[in-house]
Amino acid sequence: MKCALITGGSRGIGKAICIQLAKDTDYHILINYNSNEDAAKNTLKDVEAAGNTGELIPFNVTDSEQVKSQLDAWQEKNPEALIEVIINNAGITKDGLFMWMPKEDWQNVINTSLNGFFNVTNHLIQKMLRNRFGRVINIASVSGVKGTPGQTNYSAAKGAIVAATKALSQEVAKRNITVNAVAPGFIKSDMTADLDEKELKKLIPANRFGEAQEVADLVSFLVSKKSSYITGEVVNINGGIYS
Repeated sequence: MKCALITGGSRGIGKAICIQLAKDTDYHILINYNSNEDAAKNTLKDVEAAGNTGELIPFNVTDSEQVKSQLDAWQEKNPEALIEVIINNAGITKDGLFMWMPKEDWQNVINTSLNGFFNVTNHLIQKMLRNRFGRVINIASVSGVKGTPGQTNYSAAKGAIVAATKALSQEVAKRNITVNAVAPGFIKSDMTADLDEKELKKLIPANRFGEAQEVADLVSFLVSKKSSYITGEVVNINGGIYS
């Protein structure tokens, strides 16, 4: 059984990716979530409605011991299974001006996006290397490429993800493992629900927020065999915002 693991797969972009991969691939979809079990169960229903199989794997990506124990327990139950695709999507925002930023808001955002990437990918990459095939796709952000005021913590976390993507891709390319990042701009989701869409649209050449579905379509392409010569790339999907 070949599997795709999506962290933060219960809502928003993560959910859209789970459903699209269920439609486009034969992968058994592993939906990771931290606290919202109901939302994760709804994602699983949608995966099954798309004609594919899936299951829930709850863990907090920031907790390396929990990541290990949950993934190891899953592997023991499914000894023949192989995680070929990792989508590092889990992330949080704690926006605020840097001068007033509490240490916790800095650490929590870095822990989720950056340490979450390490905890999950580092635990799974050796098996991927032995198998000589894999896809790692890191969900970055326009904030990590050009920087966004009020998001110094998020920009730092996502900028580090961009750099890690470029470095890791060079280490594993000989084994047919590609590592790419997708950097969304303003996408309609729970994370952007509080933003002033009418005002922010003026900053976007395409004059609209993107849809989670559009990000999922891009991720699905990067998972596919069609993208096997693309690695170490950061693909911006932002309606034309450039610094």
